Amino acid sequence: MMKKFPLLLLVLCCCMPLFAQQFNGLDMNMGNLYRLSNAKTRSISPENFTGEKGKGGMAVPQKDAAPNTANATGPARELGQGWKVNPFVIIKPGQTFTMAEITGPGAIQHIWMTPTGVWRYSILRVYWDDEKEPSVECPVGDFFGMAWNEYAPLNSMAITVNPGSAFNSYWMMPFRKKCRITMENINTEQMTLYYQVDYTLTDVPDDAAYFHAQFRRTNPDTTSDYVLVDNIKGKGQYVGTFMALGVNNSGWWGEGEIKFFMDGDNKFPTICGTGTEDYFCGSYNFDRGGKYMEFCTPYAGLHQVIRPDGTYRARQRFGMYRWHIMDPVRFDKDLKVTIQDLGWREGGRYLQQHSDISSVVYWYQTEPHQPFPKLPVKDKLEVY
Repeated sequence: MMKKFPLLLLVLCCCMPLFAQQFNGLDMNMGNLYRLSNAKTRSISPENFTGEKGKGGMAVPQKDAAPNTANATGPARELGQGWKVNPFVIIKPGQTFTMAEITGPGAIQHIWMTPTGVWRYSILRVYWDDEKEPSVECPVGDFFGMAWNEYAPLNSMAITVNPGSAFNSYWMMPFRKKCRITMENINTEQMTLYYQVDYTLTDVPDDAAYFHAQFRRTNPDTTSDYVLVDNIKGKGQYVGTFMALGVNNSGWWGEGEIKFFMDGDNKFPTICGTGTEDYFCGSYNFDRGGKYMEFCTPYAGLHQVIRPDGTYRARQRFGMYRWHIMDPVRFDKDLKVTIQDLGWREGGRYLQQHSDISSVVYWYQTEPHQPFPKLPVKDKLEVY
């Protein structure tokens, strides 16, 4: 018994740091809401541009206020400070507005916003630490699964879009030194932006990778395989796809297979799907009773179907998402992802289509990341 006691003591001593480890307030779920931590909750909005403790709701109604400091002076003129004096910002044509600048370490846990105007012409960018090039660069509508500038309900784990046009992101976004979020208005008209960035200041694990999101658009697609993303270098995991498809032909359009080329794959991928609707967790043309059936689930959905009206909107358009939350696609060195633009033609033959395809892909990786392809100019972003 005496011989076993030192061994038992050694095991307990090794395990004590695990039991004593402080919860950092990240990885939130129903199973750990009861746990206390030293994480500090903060939030940035037009009513508190810095997120500083005790600095919210301080704007004062004044006719000659600087831009974006008292935009609701009129409604609040009889009530004064503390009564919703600056709940939104105005971003003029060609202007880039810094929505948030945060010193870490910490993590963004939720983003809410409701931008006005043409969502394709509002460009969301996120920079981590001391980056000069963004890790997130997308038209704001596409980032939240709204490619066609029309509201469609989207109810999922990572993204929700609620009436009237409320965009919400629950992607966890850790950072070590700093975070900077901007919105550029490339439209010819000013836009109004209500927004809130909810984050926590806390220790970030050594193995935490950085969040990335990249937009692409091809119209019409003339390739054999539409490239969702390529030239990803580093170690990480692919966690989501949003794709919008404007179909130029009649009939079923979703036979294309998705392919994941990882860690040195050349001609043939490691992962090859069986069809577009299969990848987005549907089946048989998303069809019940001869009609497309929209659906939203925590991890996948066909949340938007724009049906022809016989007049000006005579082309079918679709929006769909697939979040790899429970099944991330992990890579050690590199990653490329493609999907075929493939449908059916008469005679039981495949049809290589020429669709209007836009996409956003979401992934985590070690930094530095490779520079993104140049974002299309305004006219190339337009929804025809």
